[in-house]
Amino acid sequence: MQENTARSAIDMFIAALNTSSDNHAVELLSRALTSDVVFWGPLGRSDGVDALERFVLDMRRHPAGPGTMLRCSEVDAPGEWARYQWLYRMPGDGTQLTGTDVVHLRRDRIDQMIVFAGA
Repeated sequence: MQENTARSAIDMFIAALNTSSDNHAVELLSRALTSDVVFWGPLGRSDGVDALERFVLDMRRHPAGPGTMLRCSEVDAPGEWARYQWLYRMPGDGTQLTGTDVVHLRRDRIDQMIVFAGA
């Protein structure tokens, strides 16, 4: 049951990165994340859904074009924590980034996300 809840929130987050509409991206993020989400990403800590929306929209507006994010593992969810592996493919030359995200869930939404980029 917890895997299904975590998978749903995680897949909505990933869908926000992949959708063709900025408005739809923001809508998906608001359904996947709590308003006070804490995000530890490549550029440090960000607080609140607005900060994470800016991060996602900036990635979608990359000068080379938007990349594609894939969840490439099952969601492992022992209790309120979950982890999964991902692959991000840049447009054009197909450069790929990989990593593992760890998320904490509160009331079926992600309230903490930690990004571990690289193998």
